[in-house]
Amino acid sequence: MVANNRMNRERRLRAYRRELGVDVAAFLASRPGARWLDLCCGTGNALSEAADTVTGDVEIVGVDLVDFFAVPPRPPRLQLITASVTAWEPDAAFDLITCVHGLHYVGDKLGVISRAVRWLTEDGLFVANFDARSVRRADGAPAGPRFVRALREAGLDYDTRNRRLRSHGRREVRLPYRFVGADDQVGPNYTGQPAVNSHYTAPNR
Repeated sequence: MVANNRMNRERRLRAYRRELGVDVAAFLASRPGARWLDLCCGTGNALSEAADTVTGDVEIVGVDLVDFFAVPPRPPRLQLITASVTAWEPDAAFDLITCVHGLHYVGDKLGVISRAVRWLTEDGLFVANFDARSVRRADGAPAGPRFVRALREAGLDYDTRNRRLRSHGRREVRLPYRFVGADDQVGPNYTGQPAVNSHYTAPNR
């Protein structure tokens, strides 16, 4: 996993509506006792803002590879954890899991997606920025439309225009792709920032 300091790691809460199409504060306010997990949370500013804005008994957890948090944690309302999203495991389910542009810098993107969806409550929501073109076959060729079909067949909603991936409710995602490595020298993706391509063995055509 690569941490890209040039990406907007100091994003505020309003950025989540713009980037993911989710009003996080409204979502949390609508669910008493809601738990929100933000993967690749950056400095944690948005999470701190939500902790200060949303009334009621909410729990907010942010996970990031590097300890560049700009705000202090305030357990149990706000927890900030330094860990790789490819290895970290939560101790309870979440009503909302988000990842704003973080998957662009992860090696095994599909592994993180599959794990995150398992961490949802029965009626929870997972939403992340995701560029399907960054998923490649072992030889470097694009996984192509067949990969997008596989996402949808697995119960995931992929918006090709906005490059957003969503899943409603906890599920087991089984994709016929096995991670074999990543390339962090591919240059900028659609965000204009250097990203990581993820390579997988793919099913036969």
